[in-house]
This record gives sequence, C-alpha cells and structure tokens, in this order.
Amino acid sequence: MRPTDDRGPSTPAGGAGTSPSRSDDLTLEDLRARGGLKWTLFPDAIGAFVAEADYGTAPAVSRALHDAVDAQAFGYLPGAVSEAMSGACARWMSSRYGWEVAPERVRPLGDVIAGLQAAVEHFSRPGSAVVVPTPAYMPFLTVPRAMGREQVELPMAHDGDRWVYDLDALDAVLAAGAGLGLLVLCNPHNPVGRVLERAEMAAITEVVERHGARVFSDEIHAPLVFPGSRHVPYASTSEAAARHTVTATAASKAWNLPGLKCAQLVLSSDVDAQHWAEVGHELEHGASTLGVLASTAAYTEGGPWLEEVLDHLDGTRELLGRLVAEHLPGVGYSAPEGTYLALLDCRALELGPAPAAFFRDRAGVALTDGAACGRAAEGFVRLTFAMPRPLLERAVRQMGEAVAAR
Repeated sequence: MRPTDDRGPSTPAGGAGTSPSRSDDLTLEDLRARGGLKWTLFPDAIGAFVAEADYGTAPAVSRALHDAVDAQAFGYLPGAVSEAMSGACARWMSSRYGWEVAPERVRPLGDVIAGLQAAVEHFSRPGSAVVVPTPAYMPFLTVPRAMGREQVELPMAHDGDRWVYDLDALDAVLAAGAGLGLLVLCNPHNPVGRVLERAEMAAITEVVERHGARVFSDEIHAPLVFPGSRHVPYASTSEAAARHTVTATAASKAWNLPGLKCAQLVLSSDVDAQHWAEVGHELEHGASTLGVLASTAAYTEGGPWLEEVLDHLDGTRELLGRLVAEHLPGVGYSAPEGTYLALLDCRALELGPAPAAFFRDRAGVALTDGAACGRAAEGFVRLTFAMPRPLLERAVRQMGEAVAAR
C-alpha cells in the first residue's frame, strides 16, 4: 500500500520512504516496481550501474512535489521560482562549504551535462581541446567529441591507494597544444571517489593559469562526502580559480532527483556572468519547474535527512569493503571519500577486456565497465553501492560465485 502524502510517519518498504535505513527492507520486486532505468534496463540483474540511490528522498522534497502537483504547477519555469532556487542553493553553499556566491550567479540548467556543453561552447576557446582526467564519468569522454572538440584523456596517478591528478602530465598536455582549452575537474570524483584537498586544487590552479586554460568543475556529488574529508568548491580556493572556472552542481544525487531535470551553474567570473546574461536564456530553458521546486526544498530543508543518508552510506561503504575481501579476493577496493560509487580493480581476475559483461552474464549483476571511463580504468568496474544492504550482499556474493565457477 502506498500513502498519498508523506507528511506522516515513515512509509512502508515499497513506498517513497523517509528514513534511509528503511531502504534495507526494499526487495528487488519493490525496486523494479518503481520503473526506473536502474532496475528495468537489465530485468534479470541487480542494478548497480546507474549513479542513483534507492533511498527515496527527503520528506520536505516530497511535500514540495505534492504541493506542486496539487497546484498543477506544470508550466514553464517562472522567474520567481528560479530565483528562490538560486537563493536556496547560494545559502546551502555558504552554510555547508563557506563559499559566498551571489544568488544571481546561480543559474538553472537541466543537468550537469548541459553545464559541460555550455562550458565547451561559451567558456572555452573555439576549437580548443577538452582535457579529461581519467577514470572519468562516461559522458565527459563522449560529449566533447560530439561537439566537434578534440578530447584528451589525462590518466590520473596513484599516491599509495589514492588516485591523484598527475600535474606534470597536465602541464605537458596543456603545453603541447591543449593550452587555452578546458580542463574537466570532477570533485568529488566520479568514479574514483576522491575528494580533492585545498593544496591539490591550488597546484591545479597554478598549472591552469600558466597555460591560460579554463576549468569546468563538476561538483554534483558535493553533498555526499564522508567523515575525514571535506568538500571545498574549486572556484572558492582563489581569485584565479574563480576567474577561470564555471561550476556545475545539483541536488539530484544527494536527494535522488535525477529524473526531475534540474542542476545549477555557478558563475564565479564577472566576465562569464556578463556573457551568460546574453546567451543563457535558452540554455536555462531545460530546467523543469518541478525539478527547481524540489531542489529548492532539498537545499532549504533537506539537510537533516541528508545527514541520515551519509551515516547510512558510510556504513555501507565499510560493508562493501568487507564483502569484497570475503567474496572477491584479489579485487582492489579503496573506500571512496565521497560519492556512493566504488571503482573495483578486477585486473588480477583476468576476466577479459570487459569484466562488467562477465558479471552481468555470469553473476546477474549490472555494473559499469571501467573501459567506458577511459583507458586508465580498463579492467575495472564501477559499482553503485547506494542500494539496500541485503541486495548489495547478494550482488557481491553472486560476483564471487561467478568468479569461482569459471
């Protein structure tokens, strides 16, 4: 049975839910009944490939959406609604990250990829290269090419078990012809889970400034940072970083709203803001009214629920480490500092060039193949662990059984 409103107590397992821990009661049948891509694209597999959580959303977000439906707020985005979201996002960034941004510099978009497209088209030199540190979020490796730009993979380096930016390689790439181009920075980083430290970002800024390049900073996972790390917006680290950066963020990952189509583009450069005033109207048209209302509620009232999510995810990432050690010996796993994504190193298993295909066909678990994230991730798989813990345990156990049965 599903309630018509979530203003009351937590809902049953199959409903929207208000407590992240109750998501552990959800069954595979419950999730498939929701009808989302994650649980229907591969109907015979456990869905762990889409960066989407199974925790429902915050009660405040559900209330805002119920109210909008009751009011039949299905028209084009009103200016006042957009401005309210911009103010809510600016206040969130101020209170959460200490980044003071004028609300009018926070602009609505349909999604973060629309922000990347805007950065490529409007905030980088025409014809210049787009530099993508890898492993990378998959569209970062396809969208620039589709826009007619040269796309340069920049493999990340290792500092112990941590992925880090290879500054010497970045300097060489920019000096060799990608100067005046665009660096795609992802923080927290999808899929490796790194949360960049201030000193790391200062070093990146120095290289970017030396070559007159620009930065597109994807910070969609910023609210999802675990104890021991702290999100610092790249553009907040210095005046130079603010000048050469456009930042994209959204409530869609932390509060589970990707289908509502709303993100925010933060313009920290006066010159960029002036240019956006001339070209941004059509680009902002992709943000949906319902998505903007939901995002406003998330930023304004969704903090306490998000703390529950983070606490639950923190336990789940530790559980994943134990499961991998027990069922998948030889597979490398470093607990992410942020995001709910894990990049598993399967190279020692010798599963061939596409380990995700092996696990989908032989284990009934749908993952993202590392090769889709760039050459640096070949032999890896990306696993989304923001799912009910019993299903995560089942998924890893099935993966281990498939490896053992080869």
